[in-house]
Amino acid sequence: MRNNAKFNREHAIDKARDLYWKKGFHGTSMRHLQEVMDMRPGSIYTAFGSKENLFEAALASYTHAGIAQLAQLRKVHTSPIEALKAFMTLMIIERKACAPSPLCMLAKTVAELTDEHSTLLEAAKNALTTMEHEFEKLLIEAQDMGLLGVDKNPTQLARQIQIQITGMRTYSITCNDNALLAAMIDDLFTHYPFD
Repeated sequence: MRNNAKFNREHAIDKARDLYWKKGFHGTSMRHLQEVMDMRPGSIYTAFGSKENLFEAALASYTHAGIAQLAQLRKVHTSPIEALKAFMTLMIIERKACAPSPLCMLAKTVAELTDEHSTLLEAAKNALTTMEHEFEKLLIEAQDMGLLGVDKNPTQLARQIQIQITGMRTYSITCNDNALLAAMIDDLFTHYPFD
């Protein structure tokens, strides 16, 4: 590490997260990590143990950031449904140009890794499930507020939101029409399965 006094573990993980998110696990070398984190390889290994451990920490950082963003949006929206819609808009449209990749890091990881890296693959799958549970909590809250019919299944709807976010983020790579993407998000919350 070039300056031990200034080492900030969370900041280092965030830098690694953005690099892994952009390049993927296999596309990220120790040299890439060294340059982005401003740390020598030995310092990276001392701090994190391995490239895999650092990647797992990066996945956790990405997931926690998503949960925090969803919670923040819930605070500023009176409706949990509006908070979910705002989250989708943020992930699919608003952050498209500034994120390391328009793709969800978790979905990208699941698509990239094989059983050769089963621990990391499982961590990414678990993180996707964690996000689904966060969506489900808001949907249950919407039911409690009378904003979502009691005949609706929050678990299934949460899964549907997860699928839509993943698919629309992928679609956004080929679609430069933000108005169309916004209309697609509106359509999800206006029609079945939410009506």
